[in-house]
Amino acid sequence: MIRKTLFSKQALDVSIDRINQLQADAKPLWGKMNATQMLDHCSETMKVARGQKELKRMFISYILGSMMKKSFYNDKPVPKNSPTHKDFIITTTSDFEKAKKELIDHLIAFQEGGMEKCTALPHAFFGNITKEQWGLGMYKHLDHHLQQFGV
Repeated sequence: MIRKTLFSKQALDVSIDRINQLQADAKPLWGKMNATQMLDHCSETMKVARGQKELKRMFISYILGSMMKKSFYNDKPVPKNSPTHKDFIITTTSDFEKAKKELIDHLIAFQEGGMEKCTALPHAFFGNITKEQWGLGMYKHLDHHLQQFGV
């Protein structure tokens, strides 16, 4: 069984295979993003996990974040049409192949960097999480969006 964390080489390889199956004209099964926007969205979230982008915690996260923290990394699927942090809403469309390569590069760097290179900053909504939880949650997020496009 694949360990569902982006720190796992096996999970990384399966994720990259799925990304490579994605077509630029793929229609989402839910949501508003097109395939390229989804790739850009996932790259932006990976920047946070890799410590390349810092987000301020939202006020509501101090109230709800800790109560909902396990939903970031547990085995339950991400609900369709879940709210998105404003910094991750992508409304423009870039080049599909470039977006695909950028996301794959982020995923490889995250996996190869391991927990040592993962951010130690709190999650913008869930607050303080461990590096292991970052790996689980980022896999879960990516899987959610790949399922959104049927791959």
